[in-house]
Amino acid sequence: MPVRIVTDSSCDLNETQVAALGIEVVPLTVRFGNEEFVDRTELTTDDFYRRMAAASELPQTAAPAPGAFEAAFRRAADAGADAVVCVNLSAQLSATMQSAQTAAKAFEGSLDVRVLDSRSITLGLGSMVTWAAEAALDGASVDTIADGVTSMAARNRIWATLDTLDNLKKGGRIGGAKALVAGLLSIKPAISIHEGVVEEAGKPRTRGKALQWLADRVLEEPSVEHLCVMHGQAPDIDQFLDLLAPKYDRSALTVGVIGPIIGVHGGPRVIGASYQVPR
Repeated sequence: MPVRIVTDSSCDLNETQVAALGIEVVPLTVRFGNEEFVDRTELTTDDFYRRMAAASELPQTAAPAPGAFEAAFRRAADAGADAVVCVNLSAQLSATMQSAQTAAKAFEGSLDVRVLDSRSITLGLGSMVTWAAEAALDGASVDTIADGVTSMAARNRIWATLDTLDNLKKGGRIGGAKALVAGLLSIKPAISIHEGVVEEAGKPRTRGKALQWLADRVLEEPSVEHLCVMHGQAPDIDQFLDLLAPKYDRSALTVGVIGPIIGVHGGPRVIGASYQVPR
């Protein structure tokens, strides 16, 4: 392929998808205390959730070094690529994109590297990467792919509901007293991500109301593109999909598990939905 696609491991695409589309994934790292793991290669999603449940402190994540992206771009060039489109998680939430931009400078004049901000996370990012890879396989130009990703990023919406405030408490983002009160009131905080920034979007009471709130955000849109549902090993994910079923059959959307990079902050049992609003 004359255009190769690179992303980071927060995209939450599985290995089958990545291999089939020829996507190169540059991993972030996750640290539990003194132990550091490379995402996807040294730490599986199942292991991550087990470790996080037992940890007294919130795990930490770290962006890839510029050298990791430089090596990925070099492999693309060595494979015959004329250009690389590198799509990363929101620059507002991580230094990952900055690392990719630094790496791209090493190829000025020798390889056309476009580093793009998805303004998104998890399968919101993953949907853009998938589209870009499919376009590359079809022979689209680097300009067409870059313009398409930029358009998707501007139209992307993510809504999610957290099942627990434990992670925010462990991470020092919310005090113990607030977490206790929220727990007693069964509050399930709802968030949105717009233009790459996480914002509070609601405080549904009870899990059932939170799932309905989330479904309503999707169902109130006249139509959406690239609808994805992602979750932190939520046991009631089928219940949420049933709420979408009147308008969106399961075969019409992508469902995936949130990996360690975003799971650190969302916590177990988080459920989210991502899509692009039509032009």
